[in-house]
Amino acid sequence: MKIELTPAQAEAQQSFRAFVDAEIMPHADEYDREERTPPEVIRRLAELGYLGATISEQYSGRGMDMVTFGLLCEELGRGSISLLSLLTVHGMVTQALTKWGSPAQREHWLPKLATGEVIGALGLTEPNIGSDAKSIESSAVLTGDSYLLNGRKKWISFGQVADLFLIIAQCEGKPSAFLVERKDPGFSSKPISGMLGFRSAMLAELHLDDCRIPSENLVARVGFGFSHVIGSALDYGRYCVGCGCVGLGQACLEASVSYVNKRKQFGSYLREHQLIQQMIANMITSIKAARLLNYSAGYLKDTGDPDTIMETSIAKYFASQMVNRVAQDAVQIHGAAGCSSEYPVQRYLRDAKIMEIIEGSTQIQQIIISTYGCMKLARKKRTKT
Repeated sequence: MKIELTPAQAEAQQSFRAFVDAEIMPHADEYDREERTPPEVIRRLAELGYLGATISEQYSGRGMDMVTFGLLCEELGRGSISLLSLLTVHGMVTQALTKWGSPAQREHWLPKLATGEVIGALGLTEPNIGSDAKSIESSAVLTGDSYLLNGRKKWISFGQVADLFLIIAQCEGKPSAFLVERKDPGFSSKPISGMLGFRSAMLAELHLDDCRIPSENLVARVGFGFSHVIGSALDYGRYCVGCGCVGLGQACLEASVSYVNKRKQFGSYLREHQLIQQMIANMITSIKAARLLNYSAGYLKDTGDPDTIMETSIAKYFASQMVNRVAQDAVQIHGAAGCSSEYPVQRYLRDAKIMEIIEGSTQIQQIIISTYGCMKLARKKRTKT
């Protein structure tokens, strides 16, 4: 079996890479230090259609297949993981609405999200609730033709600037999904700074204090918030993160190769030292393996294969661990220089750790993979007997 990109996918990849090389990589360290993403960068993503990458052309999106979208995530991850997180959370909102939104919700919001007129973000994690997402403490109560929401959401990527939030809250004792606009009464946000990584992702804590929204802002049905709406959004997010890890790993590799080709120790270039060669070889091999896992997950999504959920978790699990090893080696190869803000590998290492936590931690992925794997093996055994 030969695995290769189609001519259209390869052309798109070149376009994505050129954009990142010209407009993201030269400024990513500056944005990291300033802990912000300039509005013009977000507008540029919108102009290129990247914010509507997977939204149907019917709603003004680009209608990319998932493999092509994965290539976009990889290249953005190579340039800035913080910027990739915008594509992730914005896309999770569009994915949830595409699959579970009402016709009216799709008609109203998807064109605005596709063009960047509206920026979306996901409100799931809370101060007391992370991986145990079903136990969220935020609440929603129906009062007449409105819902009143109360609670806190934390670590929300681009929560400082997003216009529309997909909020998960307990309603009638069941996790449910709601659309909340920044302008809704009772909504406010507080910037979060000083993070280890994702420093230009403009993280925020969201406050919902008797936040009143129309009853039609309920997405799907009461009780569908986690099992259906967020389930599909998280699968999308994990794919985006997995591909982004490959891009971040590639950035580590490229920075390391550049450094070993110009740095001399003991009278010879670092590239000539066998232990350095070993680290570079491990980088190349691990990155390629992670890339192929993500290609497979993207292909399964495009073909509608039911195994895509497990394969996406496998790809995210492997890629997020891979990029931490690769980033550590990149810093090690650079030595003291790798710990300096003069080189981007220190940012790569800080960002890499976050990738093992977001959209389901390493441990959550292990649970998902084990559960699905055991179920699949049991089904095969029953079929044979």
